[in-house]
Amino acid sequence: MKAAYVFDVDGTLTPSRQLITDEFRDFFMQFALEHDVYLISGSDYVKTVEQLGEVIVNDLVLRSYNCSGNSIWEKGVEIYANDWVLPDAGKNHLTDRLLGSKCPTKTSNHFEYRPGTVNFSTVGRNANTEQRAEYVKFDNETGERKSIVESFNTYFGIRLNCVAHIGGETGIDITQVGHDKRQLLLPPHGYPQDIFENTHIHFFGDKTEAGGNDWPLAQAISSNDCGTVYQVAGWRDTMDQLQTLT
Repeated sequence: MKAAYVFDVDGTLTPSRQLITDEFRDFFMQFALEHDVYLISGSDYVKTVEQLGEVIVNDLVLRSYNCSGNSIWEKGVEIYANDWVLPDAGKNHLTDRLLGSKCPTKTSNHFEYRPGTVNFSTVGRNANTEQRAEYVKFDNETGERKSIVESFNTYFGIRLNCVAHIGGETGIDITQVGHDKRQLLLPPHGYPQDIFENTHIHFFGDKTEAGGNDWPLAQAISSNDCGTVYQVAGWRDTMDQLQTLT
């Protein structure tokens, strides 16, 4: 049986929202030359290229599943894109939570629209590194994102047929039900996924626990008994586990 190595990006291959380190880039490029490597990220393609570089994303990786699989790229060409947009009722609910948030700092760009998904952040995606760290501390103490995810899914999961997951350090990813990272295996859009037939998938992610945006794919892999899931605590942990594995 062949093997495929699938990686989340933020918090798995790079520090969240930052560039891949020189040390890990050299290791990962060599790894991708020797193995079948795929990416699956909540971020869009442009951000993934910015973080990892064109050589890794376009030349070494076999396929990049961006926006949780709602935008699929091969060798720099987008081969699938989902045109779903978050309904107004869902956006209004999140706006209310934004206005009521006790987040210590609010910047701007609280909603980022990507193919088939929306990323929501109370601190805002324009936050700098210090402001992001401040929010991470606040979120760990208050559980704000967990609360927002639970309320959104309770009120709008069935009504709007969409679901929210915690993603990255400061954001929340919202997609249609089934249009999350599990699309790598179970594509509701019908895009052919036969590349993973008779394949043992090694999936590495930092949010594989319930409520995280890696969880749907982790569940799908476990339910279909088609691979192994590796929870990681950053890029160095990913490198250490890969070295042990291979």
